[in-house]
Amino acid sequence: MIPWSQVLSKEQIDALVDYIIEKQDTPPTEPRPFPKQIETKDYLINVEVLVEEGFRSSPWGIAFVDSRRALLTERRGGLRWMIDGKLDPAPIVGIPQTTQYGDSGMLGLALDPDYESNGWVYIGYVHPLGDGSTKDIPAMTRIVRGRVNGHQWVDQEDVFRLSDDLHFAKGTRWGCRLFFDQDGYLFFSIGDIGRNDEVQRLDRPGGKLYRIFPDGSIPPDNPFVGHANATEQIYTIGNRNLQGIDQHPVTGVIWASEHGPMGGDELNIIESGKNYGWPVISWGINYNGEKVTEFTKKEGMEQPIKFWTPSPAVSGIHFYDGSLFSKWKEHLFMGALALEELKLLQVKGRQVVSEEVILKNYGRVRDIQTGPDGALYVVLNNPHAVLRLTPADI
Repeated sequence: MIPWSQVLSKEQIDALVDYIIEKQDTPPTEPRPFPKQIETKDYLINVEVLVEEGFRSSPWGIAFVDSRRALLTERRGGLRWMIDGKLDPAPIVGIPQTTQYGDSGMLGLALDPDYESNGWVYIGYVHPLGDGSTKDIPAMTRIVRGRVNGHQWVDQEDVFRLSDDLHFAKGTRWGCRLFFDQDGYLFFSIGDIGRNDEVQRLDRPGGKLYRIFPDGSIPPDNPFVGHANATEQIYTIGNRNLQGIDQHPVTGVIWASEHGPMGGDELNIIESGKNYGWPVISWGINYNGEKVTEFTKKEGMEQPIKFWTPSPAVSGIHFYDGSLFSKWKEHLFMGALALEELKLLQVKGRQVVSEEVILKNYGRVRDIQTGPDGALYVVLNNPHAVLRLTPADI
């Protein structure tokens, strides 16, 4: 591989990365036909294309509010309704301004565990200290909650917000996946922001998983509460760019997917206070072909349950908890961006015992969720679409 750092300037490399990401956010000019059915080891599956046009930018997260309606975030600052499997053409207005470049923007989405009674919707996004049109404006991942009243975002509250001096220009890999566990804690991720030298520091935000109460207050048993200069919302460190998180419905173990550099994408079990190693240890190399580190293992740093080289560019993960695919109960679905895959992983205890690619080369798989009907809903980028998967024999 060409060592690009020796051929192009840093500014040229940054411009090339921005161009590639922009193209990934743009649907292909030629429509890509989806299969009507796919065959897996366990099922013949019907593929229904619910949404194939109408998105203004890449859909990122999906959350069902009831049997008919789901909310979707769009990376360039959109929040939309999907009603009865169709994208509402009217966007939800009043949501916070976000950034408009690279892999930043409007990202993770989650509903309060008591949504039916309180209506709270949580969004993770990259907040700029300015108009956010270029990466020269300092920005940082922020978590807010609000309510959706028809097509209006109302009652917004900050639940995680860092001081202005911890906002950074020219950042990349911002996170941000949101997740509520069975005890009602809100977890969210912030990527390394391209500042590797700060990931192992407890007073810097990048490369961490965070845990808070729904109102933004800090759980007293968080692992770094009381540590000098630590951001007390931190739950784990050394996470390069966590892109998916879910909890096994029976064991309660929390699993997370994490982008590596070139090679070294990871699937980890998340435990309080643990250090997952980035950038001290890694199974991947830098994009310019140089080593990130000499080490793949080090005492006091966690090893992944599974890693992939080359990188599929892992994204959202989801433990299936519906009734339609009985053979897949408690199996883990994982999306992949670069390899355009939907993976099915069977886990037993703390191991992955099998892996099957269910869907490939139909788009970048961003998010996966079980719908209220037990179907599997898959959010794609490039082309921007939402698919509904059901067994063919029902």
